[in-house]
Amino acid sequence: MKTLHPLTWWIWTFSLVIALARANSSILAIVLLAIVSFVVWQKADATPWGRSFHWALRMGLLVFLIRLFTGVLISVGAPGKVLFTLPKMPLPNFMVGIRIGGEVTLERISATAHQGLILGVIIALLGAASSLTSPHRILRLIPIMVYEFGIIVVIATTVLPQLVAGIARVRQARLLRGHNVKGLSQWPAMVIPVLEDSLSRSLDLAAAMDSRGYGISRKRSRYRPEKWGAVDALMSLAALICIFIPNPLVIATALLPLALSPNPIEVRN
Repeated sequence: MKTLHPLTWWIWTFSLVIALARANSSILAIVLLAIVSFVVWQKADATPWGRSFHWALRMGLLVFLIRLFTGVLISVGAPGKVLFTLPKMPLPNFMVGIRIGGEVTLERISATAHQGLILGVIIALLGAASSLTSPHRILRLIPIMVYEFGIIVVIATTVLPQLVAGIARVRQARLLRGHNVKGLSQWPAMVIPVLEDSLSRSLDLAAAMDSRGYGISRKRSRYRPEKWGAVDALMSLAALICIFIPNPLVIATALLPLALSPNPIEVRN
């Protein structure tokens, strides 16, 4: 099947991130999260990096809760409608204007929830781009001058998905052997198998790279070149327009080029 260019999803995602930052709207953030969740559900593959969006959602939720907690606990004493009062902690004189505890206002909770939502959705958007595009396809597009740096970046961004996949394999193996895999008490017994799995996969990767002559020649292979098609151009252009007109209707039209393709589009890795 026809596939989108690897950079298309990143251009689309970064355009949405910039549009959200410019609009600074909670409603737009919720709409973007719904759109991106649907796209990932339809297009992401069952690969280790395909689950990046799920982990990005959890990270975004954690950021939202931390921002909300700190916003409720720490304030600058702005006026507003008081909802409840927390015990107040005295601070040194050089921290004038900042207080821990005290009156918690509706305006303060609304502002911190808004900021946390924006940050959480931005994290989810970046996770969506990782889920929709294989890091190996991105690596092939990196200029040869910075290829080694690109390898480091790709490895760094895929460590967590690969680690999660390794833990899932070990948990499944222990479950098939009749072991209990629930609870924190089972994690110490999984450390050694996960490390062994990681070491084994690293050695296999090193052997595969050595057998393919990696590092012997700096000449770039043109095997299976990535082609930039009309759908890629239309989708990227529509996404870039969202930066200047950041509203839900325009952002929804950024996905219309997908429907213009004569063939179904799926992201294969």
